[in-house]
Amino acid sequence: METKRRRKPFWMVLLQIFVWLIAILLLAAAAFYVIPLTEHADAAAVEGSESWMAGLSDDLKLSEITIPGTHDSATKHVQLAFFSKCQSKTIGEQLQSGYRYLDIRLGADGDRLKLMHGFTNCKTGALPWSETLYLEDVLADCYAFLDANPSETVLFAVKQEHGDESIAEFESLLKAYIDRNPDYWLLPDHVPTLGESRGKVVLLRRWEGSIGVPLLWEDQGGHDDVSLNTVSAEQGTYTLWVQDRFCYGAEDKWTAFENGIAGSETSANSAAIQFLSTKGTLAYGHPYAFAKKLDPWLMKMVLPADAGWIVVDFASAPLAEHIYSTNF
Repeated sequence: METKRRRKPFWMVLLQIFVWLIAILLLAAAAFYVIPLTEHADAAAVEGSESWMAGLSDDLKLSEITIPGTHDSATKHVQLAFFSKCQSKTIGEQLQSGYRYLDIRLGADGDRLKLMHGFTNCKTGALPWSETLYLEDVLADCYAFLDANPSETVLFAVKQEHGDESIAEFESLLKAYIDRNPDYWLLPDHVPTLGESRGKVVLLRRWEGSIGVPLLWEDQGGHDDVSLNTVSAEQGTYTLWVQDRFCYGAEDKWTAFENGIAGSETSANSAAIQFLSTKGTLAYGHPYAFAKKLDPWLMKMVLPADAGWIVVDFASAPLAEHIYSTNF
């Protein structure tokens, strides 16, 4: 006689669901917080990286100097770090390592500006409850670095990343920060010389505003035709060349990067930005997975002296030296 299968008690079904939910939460925690803690750039230091600009002529325009930069510079600690973390050094550490172009993404928080990557907030530490990173924290690092290294400059490329405040409101919030320490800032509408910029934070604005050097281009993303790499955009006082194909896989990104350098112009009246950063073809990428391929490729590349401003993920001092050494 066939026996009837007994159903599991309801409490046991609930327990199994609870166990599965805990397992999913633990996996999510590992992806969002634990795995990114293990993702680091080369930690080696390079002697002289904090003052490499001291050997350059005052007469050079910043557009004539090959400058290492960092993409999403404030994301050493950031929410949803698996998808959003692009750096393993603080901004102060990046400056000490030789990076001079900072990619600063800001959103309003009352009368303050906070560092963001997309809709995620940058933080002061790795713990989920760490405090939000605000612009005053980043500027304190920049000012301290310039005080210790007056031969250097910081190219501060600001983008309004998130929020519904108007351009005028955003610019007013930023101007309030600048007005607290105006002697540290240079706010021209053109690309200045290194002599004018030494000891200063040079504002590059990625919004249609009225202060700082305009640095405007349309988001490039990816494209099936990888020959579409560098785009030129007139900025009024100079021409800007940009390669920022951030939706490519590693191989296509490298092709765009090489072609971008070859197809750009740098001079007193022409600046070029070459992004090595990419999130890949998925809606939400994992920047470290691409940086650990692309950064070593860049280390092996013989860069021309007119490569422009090169912006990377997971920046290291040896990589910065590889870039800025082309100036000498």
